[in-house]
Amino acid sequence: MNFKTLTLLLLFFLFGCARLGYLTEQGLHQAKIQFRGVDNQKVLDDPKVSEEVKRKILLIGEYKKFFYHYFNAKPTSIYTKTTTLDNDAVSYLVIASPHTKIEAHEFEFPFVGSFPYIGFGKKDSAEKFAKELEKEEKLVTWIRPVYAYSTLGYLEDRILSSFFHYNDLELAELVFHELFHTIFFIKDEVDLNENLANLYGKELLKEYFKDRPELESFLKDTRKREVLNNRMVELIGILQTEFAKLGGFLTADKADELTNRFIEEVFKPEARATCQKLEIDPNDCKMKDNWNQASFAAFLTYEEEQDFLLKLQTEHELNLKDYLTWLRMEYQRFQKEKKLDSFTEHLKLKVSHAPIAAD
Repeated sequence: MNFKTLTLLLLFFLFGCARLGYLTEQGLHQAKIQFRGVDNQKVLDDPKVSEEVKRKILLIGEYKKFFYHYFNAKPTSIYTKTTTLDNDAVSYLVIASPHTKIEAHEFEFPFVGSFPYIGFGKKDSAEKFAKELEKEEKLVTWIRPVYAYSTLGYLEDRILSSFFHYNDLELAELVFHELFHTIFFIKDEVDLNENLANLYGKELLKEYFKDRPELESFLKDTRKREVLNNRMVELIGILQTEFAKLGGFLTADKADELTNRFIEEVFKPEARATCQKLEIDPNDCKMKDNWNQASFAAFLTYEEEQDFLLKLQTEHELNLKDYLTWLRMEYQRFQKEKKLDSFTEHLKLKVSHAPIAAD
């Protein structure tokens, strides 16, 4: 790793909190991932590596080739090396929210903007930081394991051993999602970036596996999951409405009590009922025990806006390639006009709304 790469590495992890211990730990964690990367061909030639792992490395190469050819884009060096992790997850995200709102706390990152989470390479470090946020900032926290991520071109992303837990179609969707970040990314708009990557990951999956029998089964399960997720978004909206009604009268203790009662009496029963109705395998529909304001905020980050983006594409009758071109042009227009605070707001104004019927 040369000096330029190492400098970028350190800058990438220099967050607003700027604690030396944090900077050192995360810098070393990322450096370890980079240094331990082995050329894919060496991994493929290693007799100690399982045939299944080798097969998936080759698959990732095929997915990458398809992606850049599809968009007629110059391939990056992403996924040319493989890193074996010490843990199942590559990092652990801490998401925080006020007690009286379902709203992700923003953490500032230099060069790439603000994000509604902060990452740690070690779970115990994430847990320690979460406790500090709860005590010092009076926030609710939730920790989420992460199995893949993009450094947005600042570093040469590796294939991670955590990828190999996914089946072929899940892996394709994951790779397409992460690769999308290498060709389109808007600073300070995490929700938009993630949901666009989700949309493109899903749609490219359909393109790659088109006319193959395993695709229909996968899509059927995906549609069921989408219905469940939409229902969960609706349910979370009920709690948000209750918080809004109480306004300034809502204390942290009352908010926690209301949230816990909502989870046990409304959220979990309704989610389980939806699972049964959709005939989703109970093992795939277990309701985790650590739902709170922060985990609700995290869920909304990845689920709430996908319908809006798909509607936008459909209304303009754009295929995936033309949609990306259109998004880039709209972003240039947004930057030139400087009328709105976010590109998301700019895009939402492009979505048509049904006329209100007269009384």
